[in-house]
Amino acid sequence: MRILRTLLIALMPLVALPAFAAETVPFDQARFAEAQHEGRPILVRIWASWCPTCAAQTPILEKLESEPAYRNLIVFKVDFDKQKDTVRAFKATEQSTLIGFKGATETGRSVGDTDEKSIAKLLQSTAG
Repeated sequence: MRILRTLLIALMPLVALPAFAAETVPFDQARFAEAQHEGRPILVRIWASWCPTCAAQTPILEKLESEPAYRNLIVFKVDFDKQKDTVRAFKATEQSTLIGFKGATETGRSVGDTDEKSIAKLLQSTAG
């Protein structure tokens, strides 16, 4: 009984944590259109597995996306090498492109940005 009580006490903080993280999904045109129609805050992340800038953006985005302000944000990851039509549709010429939307309205974009404050500003533009 004592072991069970100790285990429950140890696990309580994990159970009590609210889910604040943004939702990250592979890009899908139908799901993107649905999120736009719903007026959701959206981030399109055009990335490549070999891109050092994309790798540098990852921990910044993960940190920001875990904040309560972005719990409704949906992040669509577009593979720069495998989804060329989608990359062209977004008029992106480089990997490490971040594009913010509030519903169907583009709110901002950046290319090659690894500054946490300016990435946060882009994410904030999707929420307001």
